Amino acid sequence: MDGDPAAGARDGEDRSWDRQARGETEAEQLDRNLSSLLQELRVVQTGVQLLTGFLLTLPFQARFTDLSAAMRDLYLVVVSASITATVLLTAPVAAHRVLFRHHRLARVVRTAHHFALAGLLLLGVALTGVAVLIFDTVIGTTVACCAGAVVAALFIGVWVVHPWWQRLRR
Repeated sequence: MDGDPAAGARDGEDRSWDRQARGETEAEQLDRNLSSLLQELRVVQTGVQLLTGFLLTLPFQARFTDLSAAMRDLYLVVVSASITATVLLTAPVAAHRVLFRHHRLARVVRTAHHFALAGLLLLGVALTGVAVLIFDTVIGTTVACCAGAVVAALFIGVWVVHPWWQRLRR
């Protein structure tokens, strides 16, 4: 968080460690951080774009009208989350292109980091909703709710709790 003094101190410690251990200048650190982030996003971007494309075709399928009103509402939440995740996860590339050679790399890296976190959160929402939609269509509402809870717990455990736990163990 930008307003958190403790976070600022940790960032300073990280930059100091990078300079000592890696022998990097601040510019080299920013280049490495952006490169690393963009590489991570490449892995996620393809999947979220395919998911979004798949979701966009569903209303044009014959059985879509068989969905209950609640499942159609859930579909709209899921497709909105997936579209927004796609926008957020591709935004760092656009920001880098627009700000290229304008000496704003620190801002690009910081903003890209926040966009990536928000995009991953929305991707988790979309994946959870997709599980509910599919299980509801195939088996029924009760199992769909259980599947959604399992996917949400998996998402929170693997993408949120575990990394935070690793971070606190430092």
